[in-house]
Amino acid sequence: MEGTHETEVAADILSEFLEVAIHSVLYCRGVYPQGVFGRKKKYNVPVQVCLHPDVSQYVSSVSRSVRCLLVQGAVSRVDVVLTSPDTHPLERFVFDIGTTAAEIGSSVRDDEYLLHLEQSLRALLLKLNVSDSLLHPLPPDCSWTIHVHTKESAAAALGEQLTTRDFPWVEAEESEQQLSDPHLIPLKSLKSHLFKIQLYAEESGKKT
Repeated sequence: MEGTHETEVAADILSEFLEVAIHSVLYCRGVYPQGVFGRKKKYNVPVQVCLHPDVSQYVSSVSRSVRCLLVQGAVSRVDVVLTSPDTHPLERFVFDIGTTAAEIGSSVRDDEYLLHLEQSLRALLLKLNVSDSLLHPLPPDCSWTIHVHTKESAAAALGEQLTTRDFPWVEAEESEQQLSDPHLIPLKSLKSHLFKIQLYAEESGKKT
């Protein structure tokens, strides 16, 4: 039972972090005008959250769906993909997710440990906030999407759940995943007793 509890805790923390991180990517890469974002605090770090109801609802729905998959241990990575107006991938922010508590039997009862984890998540957000300086500018009118790398069986099961029937996931086409002449930019890594994250960006060498 303890392993199950820790898996739930890990899924809660990770999905909550990813929700904030997605908003941060949208802000720092200028996908929407700055005027539609509002400043909040998370992990004692100022973050920008898109206030447009459709965007906010979409990001929240993504977070809830990813949480269901994280509980199953079925997510290997989550990508925020920024695309040109004709839907060609130009950039990808990758959250590569490693081992969870269910597999290594860690404990989440130590407040000092949880404080350390919060500090590590804060460092990831701070790195995201300055990632704009490491990337080339995007062309106007870019769009974005989320790619979740998961087991096929888990994705099928997710589609049967009532909480996600109004938010269908579809398999990404190969053309939606491939960047032309990609360049990798390492950003930050996190290793904890609950999970580990490798955060990096990839950008196309042909941003036109």
